[in-house]
Amino acid sequence: MEVKKTDKANLEKSRGVFLQIGYVVALGAVLLAFEWTSKPADLGDLGKLDNMDLEEEIIPITRQLNEPPPPPPPVQNTEVINIVQDNVEINDELILDDTESDEATQVEIVEFAEEEETVEEQEIFLVVEDMPTFQGQNKDAFRIYIQQNLKYPVIAQENGISGRVFVSFVVDRDGSISNVQVVRGVDPALDKEAVRVIKSSPKWEPGKQRGRAVRVSFTFPIVFQLQ
Repeated sequence: MEVKKTDKANLEKSRGVFLQIGYVVALGAVLLAFEWTSKPADLGDLGKLDNMDLEEEIIPITRQLNEPPPPPPPVQNTEVINIVQDNVEINDELILDDTESDEATQVEIVEFAEEEETVEEQEIFLVVEDMPTFQGQNKDAFRIYIQQNLKYPVIAQENGISGRVFVSFVVDRDGSISNVQVVRGVDPALDKEAVRVIKSSPKWEPGKQRGRAVRVSFTFPIVFQLQ
């Protein structure tokens, strides 16, 4: 069965008109959205602050107390001035005790002897005016003494150790030997024997500088040689 519509009920005829009306309404809404502006708030009340209760900040006022400087110390008057009247007599005479002396009076004179402090000269010289001598001779006599009294250590002989040991010593003001030490050694056994033979030396004739005995230092080589 076919459905029949009347011309009045047929909406297809007015379809184009309704479509154009819809486009116009949509375009108008878009334009209205772009042209829409918000009104600024009323700024008339910004300057009206008379009716507002403002709390005033109270700033305390600070005052710097100026302390007075301390009083100056009292001046002490150490000098006393005595005022004397004109009619007062002042006795300025100096009274001296007069002692009479006769021939029987003995006067004792005390003499003070000045003790001269002897200061030991601790300075050690290398060269002096009068060099020390060994038993009235030069250093060759001391070398002969060492050769005669030197004992070659057995341990060094068994190990074939030989060499030259340099020993330094000081001839004191009384001619004795002190400060004996090895300057350059070879072996502990040889070094010990070199120190022993130097310490066993008899006294020397001390060296003199400006006529006074002084301490003089020597460095002496001792040769250990296997035969």
